[in-house]
Amino acid sequence: MVGGAPLSAADLALVELLRRLEALGYDFVTPTPVTHARVINRPGKVEARSLRDVFGWSRPFGEGLVPAEILELLARGDALCTEHGRMRSRVRVSRVEDILFLHGAFPTDQPESVFLGPDTYRFVRFVKARLSGIGKADRIIDMGAGAGVGGIVAARLLPGATAILVDANPEALRLARINAAAAGVAVEIVQGESLDEVKGEIELVIANPPFIIDDGGPAYRNGGSMFGARISHDWALAAARRLAPTGRMLLYTGSAIIAGRDGLREALASDLASLGCVMDYAEIDPDIFGEQLDLPAYRSVERIAAVGAVISRQAADEAEAATAAN
Repeated sequence: MVGGAPLSAADLALVELLRRLEALGYDFVTPTPVTHARVINRPGKVEARSLRDVFGWSRPFGEGLVPAEILELLARGDALCTEHGRMRSRVRVSRVEDILFLHGAFPTDQPESVFLGPDTYRFVRFVKARLSGIGKADRIIDMGAGAGVGGIVAARLLPGATAILVDANPEALRLARINAAAAGVAVEIVQGESLDEVKGEIELVIANPPFIIDDGGPAYRNGGSMFGARISHDWALAAARRLAPTGRMLLYTGSAIIAGRDGLREALASDLASLGCVMDYAEIDPDIFGEQLDLPAYRSVERIAAVGAVISRQAADEAEAATAAN
């Protein structure tokens, strides 16, 4: 049982699928969608020739390539489809921090798509680096959890903590529960678009919000106004209002840089100060998703930076006490 109701027979089949792939030494690192498309569109190779082609590159495959027991698990997990006389997996499997995770098959362009990609790897590295100063937490809230990678990795690094995975996409939450069960991590699942359904003060919240301008695309991409930073800004303020005295938010996101200025950083610095919080903010990667700059909405943007912020009420309280003491 993971986070309430028992896993269904279909979900348990996919848990076993992950375990079988692990036993076979399966490995795959997911690239960006642009890179993925370039690789699979190269001439000379269409049909899968390996398990990495099937579960990593989302290539169609014929009889005899996939071991019978794995094919059966795919079918039992409602993750097998047929296209033009060839079979295809409805899920991909990628390794992050030595854990295999299920996520959406390529292309991830539907409303219910479950994304995992290079931002996931950067997000996890950021969370790992910043968890060293956290100490202990009973709950880890992963906002916009997607496939659950951040919350699951964080929970394994903080023994005894329960990961609360929050997402509006029911398919994402389904795969997150399966991933957690396969990884042996206790999670609770919350379907929603905000922290409203999570009760109590927040000790630790992590988030990797959408940050691309994409009004017509899937929810995992569209970050709203502020050149895609609106959701990141709003989630940060919502979390800041709920932080326990020693609580923290670890925010990984992207920010459009215009004329050398980071609008998200400026907005957060101002608005968090009014809530009695401080922020440690830094660029993680100065230039990501450069292909977006060809779109009209990005005409004034010179680059998109991957950024990380640690938002804390504790430091603000300590500073206020020190001022009063003097």
